[in-house]
Amino acid sequence: MEVRSENNIQVRCDKIPTQLIPRTRLRVWFLRVCSSILLWTCLIQLLAVSELWHPRLLAGLTNRMPWTTPPSLRLQHSLHSPPPLPPPRNYRSNGFLEVSCNGGLNQMRAAICDMVTIARLLNLTLVVPELDKTSFWADPSDFEDIFDVRHFIDSLRDEVQIIRKLPKKFSRKYGFQAFRMSPISWSNEKYYLEQILPLFSKYKVVHFNRTDARLANNGIQPDLQKLRCRVNFQGLKFTPQIETLGYKLVQILQEKGPFVALHLRYEMDMLAFSGCTHGCSVEEAEELKRLRYAYPWWREKEIVSEERRQQGLCPLTPEEATLLLQALGLDKETQIYIASGEIYGSERRLAPLRAAFPHIVKKETILDPAELQQFQNHSSQMAALDFMVSIASNTFIPTYDGNMAKVVEGHRRYLGFKKGILPDRKKLVELLDLHQNGTLPWNNFVLAVRQAHEKRMGQPFRRRIIPDKPKEEDYFYANPQECLCEGTKCEDLLGPGNSSTLQ
Repeated sequence: MEVRSENNIQVRCDKIPTQLIPRTRLRVWFLRVCSSILLWTCLIQLLAVSELWHPRLLAGLTNRMPWTTPPSLRLQHSLHSPPPLPPPRNYRSNGFLEVSCNGGLNQMRAAICDMVTIARLLNLTLVVPELDKTSFWADPSDFEDIFDVRHFIDSLRDEVQIIRKLPKKFSRKYGFQAFRMSPISWSNEKYYLEQILPLFSKYKVVHFNRTDARLANNGIQPDLQKLRCRVNFQGLKFTPQIETLGYKLVQILQEKGPFVALHLRYEMDMLAFSGCTHGCSVEEAEELKRLRYAYPWWREKEIVSEERRQQGLCPLTPEEATLLLQALGLDKETQIYIASGEIYGSERRLAPLRAAFPHIVKKETILDPAELQQFQNHSSQMAALDFMVSIASNTFIPTYDGNMAKVVEGHRRYLGFKKGILPDRKKLVELLDLHQNGTLPWNNFVLAVRQAHEKRMGQPFRRRIIPDKPKEEDYFYANPQECLCEGTKCEDLLGPGNSSTLQ
């Protein structure tokens, strides 16, 4: 039989050896099989890579859409974003650590950093921490409502294994009861190695039901101190929903120019807890006292407000904060963001501050109510927005040295010693009283305030250590000096003469 090809060439099929036809088909089939194997191998590799990178890429996209991240924040994230995920650390776990955090957002944030560090020290498996739902704020948020839980687990996997929940055999549903306890506050490594670690051999699961300030500020080995920083600055990342809205707040503020974040801690819970009633009416003072008695874990009940104020232990009132800002030389047109919840006394107490600085804003006045709807009745999620704005502000000024003020201060140091003014409240009260009773003229008051704060503007210095008085010394998270410099650079940055150990 003849077949004519496209080029008009005749081919006689009956001249082709029949044994070559199956061999040719075999070759074609073999090539197809090899190609398929190669393609599937490539696909599997791509899936593995995408599994590694997908959370980071997705987080990056959700953080920036639909609102573009401001350049200053983009630079901060590029400088301090964690490297590609390292391989998980292989170790024989000594048991499972459950923790129930107590307090507000920033107290819990520091506690989480400590719990990861303790788990690393003792070679434990950490269960994702439970957040406080029973305190004054009654926030029902879970860990994953505030923090990116997948990022938390993955970014720290080369240090400690973190799981979402206990294995079934240790579940309460099956009748298992973990050993519950509160570690001693401000404890060092020796305490955890000698007193706590043996408990895991006996119980397998230990539940810390209080976590605030359970690890010492000082005397901890440098690698563990740096791990505390790594958890704080890299491991604890807010959810995309919180970060998106936080970036929007920052962008709106930055578009109008530089801004000050004023952490005005003149809120009902703080006044009731501290017993500070300066500037309050008799009825308000009684209301705060009743609230203090309503919470049994607030140990001090009978407090003399004026004595506490003279000791510098009260938050500045809105009126006192106004005079401080004016004395520091803030221009009347300065944009000021109030980073706090509801001010006690509301707009009536804010009136002097608004009169002196008309460009006072809060998240509630910047954003549409619908945008904040999902965060209503979730004080920790609202506080996360204030935290983001405070970190990004040109200047940060807290009126009380509570947990947020300290954690923000430390974070801003980590980002390059960004400017902050830490009021010396004891000195300020003295000057304010002298000025308001007519003894100290305004110009002299201004000069004294500025002199008192020359070295309280975020400059590098070493943590103050007070042996056997950890509550009175400088807080690790306010000045994590081990994470701010390396080797001889620390002497240049912090200065050899800046070490301040008080006996």
